[in-house]
Amino acid sequence: MSIDWNSFTPWASLGGGAMIGLAISVFIVVNGRIAGISGLLAAAAQRSSDAWGETVLFLLGLLLAPLLWGAFAIVPAIEIDSGWPALLLAGLLVGVGVRYGSGCTSGHGVCGISRLAPRSLVATASFMGTGFATVYLIRHVLGA
Repeated sequence: MSIDWNSFTPWASLGGGAMIGLAISVFIVVNGRIAGISGLLAAAAQRSSDAWGETVLFLLGLLLAPLLWGAFAIVPAIEIDSGWPALLLAGLLVGVGVRYGSGCTSGHGVCGISRLAPRSLVATASFMGTGFATVYLIRHVLGA
């Protein structure tokens, strides 16, 4: 394995992480609920939530922030090495995992771990371990 030192950006990553932490902190203080993206998407789809407007604005911010960043900085090209069938299968498996795990990486991995929620610690360890094992199996055992 080699590291592309030109793309190694610890300060930008630290700043991004701090902004994510600030955003979820403000969201929980203002709305009284965690900023789990799968839960926010479900609430936005129902339109019956009391905080529907804030939820939709938060989700729009997630979509617009990278576009705004791209207006002021050089954004690396996106490279996807898999075909559509693999991407669709991966999306389906992630969706099933989100339903079975009662949340996603943002809800459990960011918000839950920061609150030291035992359920989130187990969920995050489970999906990270499964991800590690899947990559190892596909890349090193199957050679794909």
